[in-house]
Amino acid sequence: MALDLAASLLMEVASALRGGALTATEIAEWAVDNHAERGEALHAYKTWDAEKIRGEAAAADATFAAGIDLGPLQGMPISIKDLIGVSGYPTFAGCPRELPEAWRAEGPVVRAIHGQLGVISGKAHTVQFAFGGMGANRHWGAPRNPWDAVDHRSPAGSSSGAGVSLHEGSALVAIGTDTAGSVRMPAAVTGCAGIRPTPGRWSTDGIVPLVSSLDTPGPITRSAADLAFAFAAIDPILAGDVAGFLGMLDEVDISDFRIGVCDWYFRDCDPGVAERVHEALAELEGTGARVSTATIPHLDDVSALNDLGGLHIGEFSSFINNEMRDYKDDLDPAVAIRLAAAENYTAAEHLRRVRNVERMVAAADAGFGPFDVIVGPTIPITPPKMRDIETPETHLAANTRFVQNTVTASLLHQCAATVPVGLDAAGMPVGMHIVGRPGSDETVLAVALACERVLGRPRERLGVSPMGV
Repeated sequence: MALDLAASLLMEVASALRGGALTATEIAEWAVDNHAERGEALHAYKTWDAEKIRGEAAAADATFAAGIDLGPLQGMPISIKDLIGVSGYPTFAGCPRELPEAWRAEGPVVRAIHGQLGVISGKAHTVQFAFGGMGANRHWGAPRNPWDAVDHRSPAGSSSGAGVSLHEGSALVAIGTDTAGSVRMPAAVTGCAGIRPTPGRWSTDGIVPLVSSLDTPGPITRSAADLAFAFAAIDPILAGDVAGFLGMLDEVDISDFRIGVCDWYFRDCDPGVAERVHEALAELEGTGARVSTATIPHLDDVSALNDLGGLHIGEFSSFINNEMRDYKDDLDPAVAIRLAAAENYTAAEHLRRVRNVERMVAAADAGFGPFDVIVGPTIPITPPKMRDIETPETHLAANTRFVQNTVTASLLHQCAATVPVGLDAAGMPVGMHIVGRPGSDETVLAVALACERVLGRPRERLGVSPMGV
């Protein structure tokens, strides 16, 4: 092949496909070979079908040969979280048995990918019903974080196979879902980039729900440049205008943005986490970034609300007790423990929480003041070893710390991205959380890409994961 696919940007792959230097079939065989070599160890996928991949790649090549270009993702292998319907694939949503066939139906995000003849590389593992941030799944096992070749560490969740699929080399883009951080956390702990779009911007049709007001699909990629590419290719507002969007981003510089640093995000960090983020910020300041201290109102209040179950407890208990009640007896203990408080949870309490969230969303939006984005660590702790969080109680305690920064952005209806900034004291990736006002998705992506231009791409800054390509 003309390109080293393990190190190439999506825009380079797209150019090679259109210039005849690369075929979708060659990419598919690269993905299949990588899965054969690393799939058993990394365990990224619930459903994998090499022949489907080859067939979709052949269709993409035939369409290119006919002189037809259906979109920037044509011929690109893309993993899909097994919470999202894909025609021809079962949806398990982390359950021990397949969900009803209705959950195979494709929503707008997958239709956008298939409409461009993107190649679905398979259905990546998820925490059961997406209710958990550590990646644990008693029924199917947790994917392995490729940054630790000795111990099985958390790949994060609930999109637990997403970031892992990129390191496996079987996908160039991963699509997950994010309710409390389930795109940003897997991206952060695997040294990738990811974005939570503003809720409502990307449709949740065809996706098993957790909290409808907070849920959103979102992409994970191997760099911020790839993140901008994938976002524009799928986003309904940008309408596939990757060239136009990337051209606009070429004009921005890190000095164009006011970046607020929120001390609250740096609480109780494990060794090396806060240090890497502060070092990255110092590098950005050295190249002209305008950085100063910022405060987001109500972070303590939002965090306390999440500790009480947030909005998750009411919406998920309603979903599992009504529409999915036949699956309740099969709940993973790490998920079932989250429902314990729902026994005495009333509709009146849920409505009270919704009103409180709406009030805090408005205050947080006003509290941004002059800042374009506000930053801190994506996750304050090192991803734990899975053997250390085997009981529901130890899992819940770790999960609470793991999501403390990402869930606040979710409950405040903000959009947010993560980009890698270094390795912590345990040698695990550290992400910098880039939080924007609701609706400022393009700005968040612009800041992420401007940061990457200063700090370097993940492979340059972190190196190659010990178990990945």
